[in-house]
Amino acid sequence: MASNKDGNQSGSGGGGGFFSFLGSSLTNIAKSVNGMLGYEGLEVVNPEGGNEDAGAEAQRGRWKQEDRDNYWKMMQKYIGADITSLVTLPVIICEPMTNLQKMAELMEYSYLLELADECEDPHMRLVYAATWFISLYHALQRTWKPFNPILGETYEFVNHAGITFIAEQVCHHPPIGAAHAENEHFKYDITSKVKSKFLGNSVEVYPLGRSRLTLKKSGVVLDLVPPPTKVHNLIFGRTWIDSPGEMILTNLTTGDKVLLYFQPCGWFGAGRYEVDGYVYNSEEEPKILMTGKWNESISYQPCDLEGEPLPGSTTKEVWKAAEAPKNDKFQYTYFAHKINSFDTAPKKLLASDSRLRPDRYALEIGDVSKASSEKSRLEERQRADRRTREGKGDEFKPKWFNLSNEICPTPWGELEVYEYNGKYHEHRAAIDSSDHVEEADAKTTEFNPWQYEDSVVSA
Repeated sequence: MASNKDGNQSGSGGGGGFFSFLGSSLTNIAKSVNGMLGYEGLEVVNPEGGNEDAGAEAQRGRWKQEDRDNYWKMMQKYIGADITSLVTLPVIICEPMTNLQKMAELMEYSYLLELADECEDPHMRLVYAATWFISLYHALQRTWKPFNPILGETYEFVNHAGITFIAEQVCHHPPIGAAHAENEHFKYDITSKVKSKFLGNSVEVYPLGRSRLTLKKSGVVLDLVPPPTKVHNLIFGRTWIDSPGEMILTNLTTGDKVLLYFQPCGWFGAGRYEVDGYVYNSEEEPKILMTGKWNESISYQPCDLEGEPLPGSTTKEVWKAAEAPKNDKFQYTYFAHKINSFDTAPKKLLASDSRLRPDRYALEIGDVSKASSEKSRLEERQRADRRTREGKGDEFKPKWFNLSNEICPTPWGELEVYEYNGKYHEHRAAIDSSDHVEEADAKTTEFNPWQYEDSVVSA
């Protein structure tokens, strides 16, 4: 089930049979919610151990009882289903950020890609690149749900390591986002789509995305297959996230690869956050051992053909998570706050930018009631736009990405790939060459991702 020193992997495509392993690992710490009418059989998992009473753990979640009861009545019919685009979730479980912004959080530790680009050793190059992808999981451990982007919504990000980042919601059913990031060292492209399975008090999330990273100096192209994720204790108990399974990063140019195993959380938290695996050459011989915790740090050490550390070699740390604010309401990092800030927005920000969403902004300043009403208003406006589009016989066309002819296979299904069309760089270059600077303000700039200005919202 884990990767081994010979470069073999369990299961298929990085998923394999790890869910059965996860089940056995948590057998002793998963307890059903019994004695609570209407909730029999729901599983509560305490990641710290198994000695607490399940009923006590179940009461430690963020839901108020009335909200929890109403949510369960709505959701219980979806057990076993893919709920990615089936249901509308309440604001009380959201963070003031959209999925497009979440995609930009990968840029925090982009210095690793500068190291990868400048590195002459092809195997150390993969250590840096793989660690960059691992670093995102430090942000993914937050248990608040990002807002689903509106069709046509965008997110722009500048003023960090010379990176230009643009993301766009290119499809609504199913939800698909596309993003492009670039600086002097790398190009990064992703088409992001997920598939889910609702299990009552948990949900399994499968990443049907395609991530491609190009390092400019060497010209190598890297392809990522990430592990699935499971969100525990959605209704009862403290919500927490685990991503057990395999991450595979392949150098499509040379055939070298990284195979890492994300350990499942076991008894009393044993194995939680832990990552280990190897960098292999194209002959599938292990060259470098990688170990660490995805929420703390990653280290590496040269190894022999048996996967054992080379005599005389030492373990070296390649990445360490930055300090985060204490007692932050949404467990944001300092970088996550920058994601929401207008300090990282370019001048003449697109009116479709996530920062300008009134529901997101209301939640950010603590007005949950307004956030909820604005979220409902935006969703109804989106439905009105869809009705207008269907009435006119039109098709939605993204501005900054084009649907390609490529169908990408993933371990969890096929994916239609969207490609960056280069128009955003032209758009930005024209603005940057202008002397006029226009600053956006969430209080005065109206969020506008709409395809039609005359769409009629139903009463």
